[in-house]
Amino acid sequence: MPSMAQAPHTDGDGLRTLGPDEARLALGLAAMHASAATLELAEEILGDRRKAKNAVRRLVFKGWLQRASRGHYAFLPPDWGAEKVEDYDVLLLAAWSVDSGYIGWWSAASRHGFTTQVPHVVYVATERRMDPREIQGNPVQYIRLPPRKFFGWQDTFSSGRSFRMSSPEKTVVDCVERPDLCGGPTELARIVGSAAASLLPEALIETAIRFGTISLYQRLGYLLDAAAPGYLSHSARASLRGLIPRSARSVFGRLQRGEHDVGYVAEWGLLVHAEESDLLSEIPGRGSGNRW
Repeated sequence: MPSMAQAPHTDGDGLRTLGPDEARLALGLAAMHASAATLELAEEILGDRRKAKNAVRRLVFKGWLQRASRGHYAFLPPDWGAEKVEDYDVLLLAAWSVDSGYIGWWSAASRHGFTTQVPHVVYVATERRMDPREIQGNPVQYIRLPPRKFFGWQDTFSSGRSFRMSSPEKTVVDCVERPDLCGGPTELARIVGSAAASLLPEALIETAIRFGTISLYQRLGYLLDAAAPGYLSHSARASLRGLIPRSARSVFGRLQRGEHDVGYVAEWGLLVHAEESDLLSEIPGRGSGNRW
């Protein structure tokens, strides 16, 4: 038996062969319809820590498991074929690189089709603080959310496996709260305008209300009016506007106001430090919209 420092033996033809413990683990994961595995799960299946470590190491070498982070692996199931393969879906790998997390912000907006941009950084929502890392050469940034904001994901499928990603509504709300994680104000306006074409206003507003953040309500109301005029129903507008105190003021855009910026939007109590033509430049038919 090779030591932990040695590479396991294969038959040399690139096939995904299996030894007894490896077969128990791989077939156990397949029977569970698992998309990923951890060392703890491997130990649970095999009943022995040492056997689990050895089996995981060999399955990584042979192409049954792919390392996402320390102790976290994506599972490449039997129906992927007999030859050694590799998964190139960085979103799936990033999602499974943590015990509990979901793909969010710009990464989710791109996957949902709310933007044509493909962000270089992968954003993952987590419940605890984690250092950034690279997965397959892609920077992955982990954003810790408080419990009241850690909700709103759904299962997304990739080549027969699933991973967690924010729902369309949660993606929009997350982006509105953190424009810096979705490319900035202009890209955010594009995301909001595109999402409005497919999302029900009541569902979007209900998701936003769960955040309990006044500045989020102000930004969302303004951006929906600017990027998707007529989108908000009377009831949805009343629900959102009713949560904003008359005295509430917040800023969207640059820190300092420019000469041609939108300025104060009384409907939402928002100071918009950006030019409307810039904000709407990526939205078809809205690039030359009227100023407030």
